[in-house]
Amino acid sequence: MDSNLRIGFIGAGNMAYGIAKGVLQSGDVPPTNVKVSAPSARNFGRFQELGVAVTHSNAELVSSCDLVFVAVKPHLVTTILSEITDLVTRKHIIVSVAAGVTLATLQGLLPFDTVVLRLMPNLPCLVQQGALLFSRGTRARQEDGDLLRSLLQHCGLVEEGPEAWIDIHTGLSGSGVAFGAGQLLRDSGKHPAQLRSEVCTPGGTTIFGLHAMEQGGVRAATMTAVETATERARELGRKSAPMATENRK
Repeated sequence: MDSNLRIGFIGAGNMAYGIAKGVLQSGDVPPTNVKVSAPSARNFGRFQELGVAVTHSNAELVSSCDLVFVAVKPHLVTTILSEITDLVTRKHIIVSVAAGVTLATLQGLLPFDTVVLRLMPNLPCLVQQGALLFSRGTRARQEDGDLLRSLLQHCGLVEEGPEAWIDIHTGLSGSGVAFGAGQLLRDSGKHPAQLRSEVCTPGGTTIFGLHAMEQGGVRAATMTAVETATERARELGRKSAPMATENRK
């Protein structure tokens, strides 16, 4: 891995923090090569404790980084990518962790030759016990996937697969953390309800799955919860696609 690789995170939430911790744990990437941007400074403190630089400017971050994780909520992806698209060059690798936003949508919002990957991590990345699945866009090479896998190896189990698997992974492993995660509960010291709330975006995949669980018995509800969360991930993707199309006109 290039020791000069510069990594940026647009978004300072739990997923960005968990991935950043894992990336830094390898020792291959120094904290001085990592930067985080967000409109609010609320979550900056924990990144600064890692030695990571922070900024409120997405443009500054993209201009100074080679690999950029877009770690924002799905409904913000179109706005964020529209903001940075003129700054993205062939040297950049863009990795989206937004649930439901397809590679086609991402590529439609960025320059034609942009290297794009789609990643679905989950909250146990915070304790290096995550399950992460990624897919490569049409311009991403095998070596781009290998680089991402190497960066994420300390976050947990990392696998590459077809994009069709990602929504299922979202429902099972992304949202599934709120349905029961022993080690995260043990190591974080947080109340189960707090961990659950950290995964539950209003109107997102997890809250839909939890609602399904509360409507029935545990076994049947668990299956329904995964199915419901998976379908919600697909719905988010369908909603974001028209915005990307309109943005390119």
